Amino acid sequence: MTAQPEPAALPWDRFWELIDTLGGPAGTSRCADLEDGCERLTGLLAAEPVEVITGFGERLAEALYRLDLEQLGTMPVHGMSLPDGSPFPQSDDGFLYSRAAVVAAGRATYTAVLARPELFAPFTDAHAECLLYVHEEAYEEATGTEWDIDTRYDYESCSNEEGWPGLAR
Repeated sequence: MTAQPEPAALPWDRFWELIDTLGGPAGTSRCADLEDGCERLTGLLAAEPVEVITGFGERLAEALYRLDLEQLGTMPVHGMSLPDGSPFPQSDDGFLYSRAAVVAAGRATYTAVLARPELFAPFTDAHAECLLYVHEEAYEEATGTEWDIDTRYDYESCSNEEGWPGLAR
């Protein structure tokens, strides 16, 4: 098995410019708009050099990884409770999609959530799963081959060991 080259770094400013093409904050009431925005972003990325597509994938993984924090992942889902009235916990997938919604909301929201974790609460019921596939679909459109590139950061929930100090490994 040959080692894959690391994806080229995309400047953060360029990453956030591309995110801005999604058209605004993500939320469950705006699913159709977000899906349209993800399709638009996929098309824009597919027209870019492959290095931009892979760099976008790398930056997205890093942004999601940085949000993979126990303080955020253990928040209950906003506006939901279990039948006994206790808080409704986030699932691993739900937490990932909620972190994607924070990224989709743009740089200012992302930065604010990192600085003030309580601002994540409304995102616990907002999902932006489609953002996770934008770079993969753009890569396939641009190259005719499937995305088979490992990013430096694993963005799956609970991957950030420093972000989950209480998690037994």
